[in-house]
Amino acid sequence: MTQTLPATRPARPFFSSGPCAKRPGWSPDSLSDAPLGRSHRSKAGKARLKAAIDRTRALLGVPDDYRIGIVPASDTGAVEMAMWTMLGVRPVDMLAWESFGAGWVTDAVKQLQLDARLLEAPYGEIADLAAVDPSHDVVFTWNGTTSGVRAPDADWISDAREGITICDATSAIFAQNLDWPKLDVVTYSWQKVLGGEAAHGVLILGPRAVERLESYAPPRPLPKLFRLTKGGKLIEGIFEGATINTPSMLCVEDYLDALGWAEGLGGLPALHARADANAAALAAWVEKTPWVGFLCEDPAIRSNTSVCLKIVDDAVTALEDAGQRAFVKAMEKALEAEGAAFDIGGYRDAPPGLRIWCGATVETSDIEALCPWLDWAFAEARAGR
Repeated sequence: MTQTLPATRPARPFFSSGPCAKRPGWSPDSLSDAPLGRSHRSKAGKARLKAAIDRTRALLGVPDDYRIGIVPASDTGAVEMAMWTMLGVRPVDMLAWESFGAGWVTDAVKQLQLDARLLEAPYGEIADLAAVDPSHDVVFTWNGTTSGVRAPDADWISDAREGITICDATSAIFAQNLDWPKLDVVTYSWQKVLGGEAAHGVLILGPRAVERLESYAPPRPLPKLFRLTKGGKLIEGIFEGATINTPSMLCVEDYLDALGWAEGLGGLPALHARADANAAALAAWVEKTPWVGFLCEDPAIRSNTSVCLKIVDDAVTALEDAGQRAFVKAMEKALEAEGAAFDIGGYRDAPPGLRIWCGATVETSDIEALCPWLDWAFAEARAGR
């Protein structure tokens, strides 16, 4: 039986966890000042790249002695650059509680063949942070985009550590508090919390990371795109806007537009507050809805950006994995057909369920409008079984 449609659709039904929703009010006209058809090494091109770096530093409160570089291949490229150029001096603790963290484990163990110790946890839980060895390097994902689990803080990272910390912060930065003195390498992509266009990454290096780069020559060939030093010294130009390869100036302009929007809101506190409000609105609905729950049950480690949900209705949980995934797919299809929500299925490697992006570029009113549609889609899918 067809259910009654909710009265109001989300004004912007974009809840994908990457690429994420553009900032409210965005249009292609916002990018009209992009220096298109110009070299990125022209005065105009270099000025826009330098502005992106400087405004990133100001908005995020990045310490003055940290370098910020724009690099190829999104957050993935930035993490790979750090791993391939810096790891191998000492053992490394690899933390994984979702698929992207597990991907870095694969690279460390199978590709780089490092002396790696794995600290893992299943979806919805977090690795034993207290077990991290301060004499080791450590690689971790601050916010598990595919599990909805985030690090509660950085207190578990020792101030007296001997190793370096490499933090994939791509779905945490601009939405969660990062403790900069604890983080030697931070990476992210524009396509997440600020809704920028994809393909570019940001690599932030603290002094200890620079020291590692200048004192260690990895025993492996490095592609040109990974080379951060020359003659044993950091290539400073990379962190002043002289990118390794040709960036898209249209994407750079889009990032500058997103930074301007964030600055206009009131900066980082306002971005955090928007993500928190969105997550709280979704949580209020989950609390009163019997068929759904959080994949991450502990609020202390639950993401405020990539919120992952599981279906707890007995008739659905009794199904095999394939049946549960088909049920979720039916919900997705119904929502997309009605223009109520796009791209909210859980990640393919995660347990079957839904994933709702609650980052700052999403309006709380759209989260609130979405919730009745989720109830509707669940009822539709259950009736169609």
